[in-house]
Amino acid sequence: MRYRWVVLAVGTFAAAGYAAVPLGLAAIAPELADAYDLSVERVGLLFGISALGQVLLLLPWGLAADHFGERLVISLGLSATAAALAVTSATESFVTLLLALTAVAGFGAAAAAGSGRAVMQWFARSERGLALGIRQTAIPLGGAAAALTLPAVTAAGGVDAAFLTLAGVCLACAIAGAVALREGPAHEDDLQELGRPLRDRRIWILCIGSAFVLVAQIAIMNFVVLFLHDSRGVGTARAAAVLAGVQVIGGVLRVAGGRWSDRRGRRVPLFRRLAFALAAAMTAVAVLANASLWVLVPVLLVAGGLGMSWNGLSFTAAAEIAGRRRAGAAVGFQQTVLAVGSVITPIAFAAVAAASWPVAFAVAAVCPAVGALVLRPLADL
Repeated sequence: MRYRWVVLAVGTFAAAGYAAVPLGLAAIAPELADAYDLSVERVGLLFGISALGQVLLLLPWGLAADHFGERLVISLGLSATAAALAVTSATESFVTLLLALTAVAGFGAAAAAGSGRAVMQWFARSERGLALGIRQTAIPLGGAAAALTLPAVTAAGGVDAAFLTLAGVCLACAIAGAVALREGPAHEDDLQELGRPLRDRRIWILCIGSAFVLVAQIAIMNFVVLFLHDSRGVGTARAAAVLAGVQVIGGVLRVAGGRWSDRRGRRVPLFRRLAFALAAAMTAVAVLANASLWVLVPVLLVAGGLGMSWNGLSFTAAAEIAGRRRAGAAVGFQQTVLAVGSVITPIAFAAVAAASWPVAFAVAAVCPAVGALVLRPLADL
């Protein structure tokens, strides 16, 4: 059964390829703002509205993965993503950029829905937390790679070159998925939890709690480069290096958290602890927003790492509540709820940050604590 590790590697690669898009754009946010003459509020609007593509298509992609398999979903979705990114490189106005990136987000949602289901099919429960924790490192891996490379690409060829580079990455991921993936074997626990995920109260609680925790993650992931550049005078490349560091820390925490949850047999208790820790770290960011960079940057790294740490636990819990045969739908629904949060949060955060960065970070600090309280009924999962 060594092939399951091939599935995990390809699924992670596919998800990382798309994750590099939104996180890579966050890493070059100052250049995007200059190229399209955007204010902080408009940058938030760009990140928020474009996420509507995920809201619309995540669940359909998940249902398609359940019916047609993840191989078709990933290869088709990421091929379309690459094409949409190529179109994006030719945009000249804010409106056309917004429409193009909305299409990119919708097509790219196939990577999240398909790759999660692929891992669920090939790994038993005793290994699933670790496997999905590794798979969820796709986001920080893709984000770190993009944060380290795209500023240089943009400096050499402009934002158009950045879009084309991301298009090439997504096309390579689509080809890898088409070549290497196949449907997983049947397992005894296929017969468990086959009710429709959208009718399960636990899925709703998990998704709502996760959406609150997501607010703090977005505050760091989408805006740390812009904050350091505009408010603290840090160059884009150095600010993007901070974002890359956050991704590395978040990736390590995702794998460690998945392994810990396998040993304990539960996902949500650790998720709640991480949410409370994130609330404390974001409070520190708000308090130290104007402090020395030698003090502020380590706090940003800790807060950002914690902000990235919990996704694998939420992802795994959603898939396990639904069972293997409904994993695509469950993950698609969970990611849809988070995508709704990804629409609202950047717009609201940017509006507050335009007046005061410390206040924006303080508001974001409250949300993970609220999310941890919402998740309390699921403490046995």
